[in-house]
Amino acid sequence: MITETKKEFIEFMMESDVLRFGDFVTKSGRNTPYFVNTGNYRTGRQIATLGKFYAALVKDTIGDNFDCMFGPAYKGIPLAAGCAAALYNEYGIDKPYFFNRKEEKDHGEGGSLVGFKPQNGDRVIIIEDVITAGTAIRETMPILTGAADVTVKDMFISVNRCEVGNTPGKTAIMEVGEDFGINVHAIVTVEDIYEYLKASGEYDDMIPKMKEYMDRYCII
Repeated sequence: MITETKKEFIEFMMESDVLRFGDFVTKSGRNTPYFVNTGNYRTGRQIATLGKFYAALVKDTIGDNFDCMFGPAYKGIPLAAGCAAALYNEYGIDKPYFFNRKEEKDHGEGGSLVGFKPQNGDRVIIIEDVITAGTAIRETMPILTGAADVTVKDMFISVNRCEVGNTPGKTAIMEVGEDFGINVHAIVTVEDIYEYLKASGEYDDMIPKMKEYMDRYCII
């Protein structure tokens, strides 16, 4: 049974043109009937609302048991900022955030990290959009461990696509857990989206396409 919060988030993504249905190709090269593009959030209301969803998930999952949050460039940057603001406004949890540049800066303060400077022993959480094949997290971890001797135990994303990664029989999220010891928490999963479509009665043409895709690529 899909919860009211998940239903609200799915509808929020759809009205923001972030969750779209059609024919798309993912970063991993798979043809997919749905696509999540958090780059389409573009207004103050949208980023404030999104931040509240992320903050609620962080609060309900780990409370304030972390030291800072990291938003990988580029889409993770506004996600981390929105989550940090909402954590403070909604729950009084004031935590620093930081992000990376794609290219290192060779003047001014230099380096590739912007914002909070992590210290040895810091507990970092990652704020991202989705995980499909796990490529982005493999690029992110060297950035974090290269900055300081930090620990990364939790990652928060919008949608868990539940897709097989590089290893047959394992999702990309399972691989991330095994390779890096990171627990990935999602606001919604592909199964939630599928259940929402079935219950709405307005997307009968998409239901068989979603079912076929999930049967082929997903582990539920």
